Amino acid sequence: MEAIIARQPFQLSEGQQFEKVARDIPTPEGHDVLVKVHVTGVNPVDTKTRQAPLNAKERVLGYDAAGVVEAVGDEVTDFKPGDRVYYSGSNQRDGSNQTYQLVNENYMAHMPEKLSFAEAAALPLTAITAYETLFDAFNISPEPQANEGKTLLIINGAGGVGSIATQIAKAYGLTVITTASRPETISWSEKMGADVVLNYKENLVEQFDVQNLSRPNYIFCTYDTDHYYDVMIDLIQPRGHIATIVAFKQNQDLNALKQKSITFTHEFMFARAIHGVDEYMYRHYLEDVTAKVDAGQYQTTLNSVMKGLTPENVFKAHEMMEAQSHIGKLVIEIVE
Repeated sequence: MEAIIARQPFQLSEGQQFEKVARDIPTPEGHDVLVKVHVTGVNPVDTKTRQAPLNAKERVLGYDAAGVVEAVGDEVTDFKPGDRVYYSGSNQRDGSNQTYQLVNENYMAHMPEKLSFAEAAALPLTAITAYETLFDAFNISPEPQANEGKTLLIINGAGGVGSIATQIAKAYGLTVITTASRPETISWSEKMGADVVLNYKENLVEQFDVQNLSRPNYIFCTYDTDHYYDVMIDLIQPRGHIATIVAFKQNQDLNALKQKSITFTHEFMFARAIHGVDEYMYRHYLEDVTAKVDAGQYQTTLNSVMKGLTPENVFKAHEMMEAQSHIGKLVIEIVE
């Protein structure tokens, strides 16, 4: 088998430092599943991890993928060789930038019948992130009618997470307002199902007022938390809930949340993997994605496909992620 590795953390400005290496195909044991990877997804977290210190002599990035089960461990009960699966792997293990990968069965689900491998690989990490935000953090109801009349604002609706979060929120009864500015990102966000798309380059508070929009019960920030912190506090309803997937770079005043009794949450989908808590929820959420895709309620967020798992393609994909202008999801199709 082949894998794309990095032997040290590096910045893109230092040049291409990914390598392709040969490895032995591992044997699954216990609850592990050996997957022949067909397509690997690319996410902003890959670029952040690339720059972080290594905890081993080398690392393999890539945290969501789709492929075919090659073999299973002796404790695996729900998957068998030949099954088409998709998953978001653990950041505690080697990622999906390789031709075969060992994945715990709790992290995967059977792929939607309607999707290709590339279309499916675009969904796992972002969908799980969105589900955890909506259901674990915001505690929205699993009954759509109970969420009617409530509004969610998504900062950066055309990104990978924003694209699937829009669809999930709509399926569960919420009114969804997103932000975008370019014609293509506005069109994409509308395609994903946003009820209203606001221009983030203009004053968001004024746009809410001019368009007579209900102030959001929930705000999901997927871009530059520092920049939007005060705006989100201004916009959110009293006793509302703000969640972000983007870490602060500056010190922020948490006391500013007090007057409205605002709840603020950092969402990190690897938390369950790191701490070994309720890992079965990964599969639970992906199974709901599968059901809703096959029922026609969700669509893939795939927008770009690169051909070939090469060091050069992985490096180029990281450049695209760090440019922060990509729409939807980017994946790399493994061609042999």
